[in-house]
Amino acid sequence: MSWNPRSLLSLFSNDLGIDLGTAITVVYVRGKGIVLSEPSIVAVNQKTGRVEAVGREAKEMLGRTPANIVAIKPMKDGVIADFEHTEKMLDYFIRKVHNRRLGVRPRIVVCVPSEITQVEKRAVRDSAYKAKASEVFLVEEAMAAALGAGLPITEPSGNMIVDIGGGTTDVAIISMAGTVYSRTIRIAGNEMDDAIIHYIKRKYNLLIGERTSEEIKIRIGSAFPLEEEMTMEIKGRDLVEGVPKTLLVSDEEIREALSETVSSIIESVRVALEQTPPELSADIVDKGIILTGGGALLKNLDKRLREETGLPVSLADDPLSSVALGTGMMLNDFNLLRKVALD
Repeated sequence: MSWNPRSLLSLFSNDLGIDLGTAITVVYVRGKGIVLSEPSIVAVNQKTGRVEAVGREAKEMLGRTPANIVAIKPMKDGVIADFEHTEKMLDYFIRKVHNRRLGVRPRIVVCVPSEITQVEKRAVRDSAYKAKASEVFLVEEAMAAALGAGLPITEPSGNMIVDIGGGTTDVAIISMAGTVYSRTIRIAGNEMDDAIIHYIKRKYNLLIGERTSEEIKIRIGSAFPLEEEMTMEIKGRDLVEGVPKTLLVSDEEIREALSETVSSIIESVRVALEQTPPELSADIVDKGIILTGGGALLKNLDKRLREETGLPVSLADDPLSSVALGTGMMLNDFNLLRKVALD
C-alpha cells in the first residue's frame, strides 16, 4: 500500500472513519467527531429500482410499506450481503456528512470483523471506492473498539475487548497494536431480537415484528436477574385468531428467551481466555474485560460475565460509538493506522 503525501485533493477532503455495522452505521469525520449514526437499511421501490429512503427514514418503513417498497438490510453478519445497496447506502451517508458537496474524495477507514475473507474485504473496499473514496483502509473492529474505549493498545500488555454489534461479536486480545487472539462469532444483537420473536411466537402464538422485539430487548432484556422485576406490554398478531392482541411479558421470560444467545457470547469469551498466553492472562486478571457495541448495553451482561469468568468486567464509556471513535483516533495518527490496517 503506497502512502502518498497529503495531496492538494485531500486537503479539501474530510477524512472519514466508518463503522459499517449490520444494524447501525456510524460515521466519524476528522476534526468534527461523530456526525452520523443511522440504521443500515435502504428502502427500495421494486417497480422503479429507485432508493426511496436510507437510514432512519428507511427503518421507520420496516414492516409498514406497500408491497412494491421493500426495506433492505444490505449488511449481514458484519459483512456485505448486497453489494449494490451497500454502495448506495455508503454514497448517501458520505454525501450527507459532506452536505452534498460534489467532488469530495475523502480517505476512509472502514471497520470489519476480524475473521473476514479476502472476497469480503474486496467487497468493502470496492463499495467505498465506488462511493468516491480516494483511499480506503480496513481495520479490525475489535482493534478500533479497543482504541475508542481508551485502552492502551500500543503498550506491551494484554487488553481484552468484547465488541457485541448487531451481526457479530468480536472477541480479541490486543497487545502492542497487534492482535494476539481474535475470533468473530456471528451471534449478536440481531440474534437476540430473533430469539425474542421465536420465544413469543412459541409460547403465546403471538407474532411480533423486528422493531417490537428490539424494543423489548432494550427495555426489559437482561442477561442476569434484575434487582426489581420489570414488565412490558407488547402488541402483535394472534396466530390462532388472526387478530391484533396485547400481552404483558416479564423480564424473566425475556431472559429465558435470550439465554442461548447470551451463553454463546460467554462461551466465546471463555474460549479466548483459554487461548491467551500466560503473561497476557496476568494482565487481563488485573485489567479485566472491556465490553463495547450496542449488544453490550443488554442489562446485567457485565454482571453475568463477571460471575462466569471471575474477572473484572466493565462497560466502555460510550459502547455504541467506541468503534467509530477508534477510527477517528486512527485518522489523527497515521503511523498507528499504518500499523493496524489490514492488507
